[in-house]
Amino acid sequence: MSRPRIVIVGAGFAGYRAARTLSRQTRGRAHITLLNPTDYFLYVPLLPQVAAGVLEPRRVTVSLSDTLPDVRLVLGEAERIDLDGRTLHYTGPEGDGGTLSYDRLVLAAGSVNKLLPIPGVAEHAHGFRGLPEALYLRDHVTRQVELAAAAEDPRTCAARCTFVVVGAGYTGTEVAAHGQMFTDAQVRKHPLRQGMRPRWILLDVASRVLPEMDEKLSSTADRVLRQRGVDVRMGTSVKEATPEGVVLTDGEFVETRTLVWCVGVRPDPLVESLGLPMEKGRLLVDPHLQVPGRPELFACGDVAAVPDLEKPGSYTPMTAQHAWRHGKVAAENVAASLGLGGERKPYRHRDLGFVVDLGGAKAAANPLGVALSGVPAGAVTRGYHLAAMPGNRVRVAADWLLDAVLPRQAVQLGLVRSWSVPLDTSSPELARVPGGPGTRQDASARSGPGAAVEADTHDGGTGTGPGKGRTGDEPAKGQPGSGVTLSGSGAAERRSETELAKGRPGGAPARTWPADMPAKGPPGGTQARSRPGGEPHEGQPGGEPARNQPGGEPAKNQPGGEPAKNQPGGEPAKNQPAPAPQPPDDQPPPGPGIAPGPVKRSDPPDDSAKGDS
Repeated sequence: MSRPRIVIVGAGFAGYRAARTLSRQTRGRAHITLLNPTDYFLYVPLLPQVAAGVLEPRRVTVSLSDTLPDVRLVLGEAERIDLDGRTLHYTGPEGDGGTLSYDRLVLAAGSVNKLLPIPGVAEHAHGFRGLPEALYLRDHVTRQVELAAAAEDPRTCAARCTFVVVGAGYTGTEVAAHGQMFTDAQVRKHPLRQGMRPRWILLDVASRVLPEMDEKLSSTADRVLRQRGVDVRMGTSVKEATPEGVVLTDGEFVETRTLVWCVGVRPDPLVESLGLPMEKGRLLVDPHLQVPGRPELFACGDVAAVPDLEKPGSYTPMTAQHAWRHGKVAAENVAASLGLGGERKPYRHRDLGFVVDLGGAKAAANPLGVALSGVPAGAVTRGYHLAAMPGNRVRVAADWLLDAVLPRQAVQLGLVRSWSVPLDTSSPELARVPGGPGTRQDASARSGPGAAVEADTHDGGTGTGPGKGRTGDEPAKGQPGSGVTLSGSGAAERRSETELAKGRPGGAPARTWPADMPAKGPPGGTQARSRPGGEPHEGQPGGEPARNQPGGEPAKNQPGGEPAKNQPGGEPAKNQPAPAPQPPDDQPPPGPGIAPGPVKRSDPPDDSAKGDS
């Protein structure tokens, strides 16, 4: 008799616990496959400490292969589920597709950033759901403090050292608390102008911090934040976001280069494509975490609307605690449905309390309903995290010890750029890679605060960006037309560096503009504003010179270089000369001192901004 096939989608709190429980219960009597975009389980509650430089990134990741030895790991993202055919179609990390057949399917795809219809937020804000976003925020905050310390204009200095966090829930509160400590430590090494210090603003439309938690926990967190210097503003949110700052709902304009979006989460869009009954974006399941009418389909975690038997008529909230417990119950019921375990069990829970790490020795906790603050709360909070983590406990404890006795290293690694972590994405655990394969996305990457190098290196300047592109799903990035993609809001994705340097037959030649003039996007496009903190376009002031610029490598479609691979009709033979592109009417023909090709520079290349992106 063949072994049953169990497929689990997602390795978050619910998916990881389900895979681990099934592996132990079935003991090799079933084929268990785990589909996930990454090869690790991410312990999300400690992400603020990664962004603040307390923990190294790999400390909050747990290897799936090492901790789930009897589970087959398949890297990829689910694209389509054929419920009648019991097959799941996915796309791998290199763009190749695949199909998985199943007898039981467990959906635990998790959640993504929650968006609100506020002008400019999708373009200028960054979320805080995955490791790439935490690494980006760490680099961006470090860069802003360093640039502020070197700024001569007091207004620019103040804008760079103002950090706005929207959402005073669990994540936003911890980000603001740790962020204030992180920047205060940095300015001791890079003093700002006299009388100035970093300013963190925490906004929420709710009446208090941590509105979903106990009032004592909320008041403790609020007091610690205000004592530390965080500007806590309840009943206030963002009305509009711009490259220069944000307009608040009370009418105030706050100049800033940083907007962190921690408003909340929404279920992964994958479940919407199933055509099954939903509850506020979540898939309706019974108390056994099974989809009614589909005995082979289970759902748990943030994508499942699980009835709360402790509060009849309501559903369990989207928290890590519930997701972790969902995973165990779902696994036990899957095993029972296959005759590999005991009887089915409904999901019931008991509230064990919450912990909120506020940095240093400060925390707020209410274990088993007992309200704690100060050092005791800090000890309980860190003890809880060590107990809850499925791995890396010794390494995490070692990092905490080192942070207590040694100063933090505030350096920019430059591993994640602004356009790599768009707010509107269905894959917050993956950073965008130029030229990589297309992935399942709701919208294309956008530049946000922290994306503009022009504004970072030349105060008040504007950079360049691609103009209008196609809407809808993102094409494969190696295909023609994939350089610029737009979502419905009209925000453009930056082109890859190599693509920017190459000429395009049939298109208008690119131009280089002085630093004090805005550069225009491609023909038919609109001018895109730069965002502080990202990488410069090649060929723009402050960036690496384009390959067809003086002092740079000749472009592949320029005389003396290899012909471009994106010429009409396919790739020309490498030993054939490529047709020389014609300069525009307002540009003189090539002559002494002028590089051949369609790009004309009016100023020498400036390498001063390298390393700032």
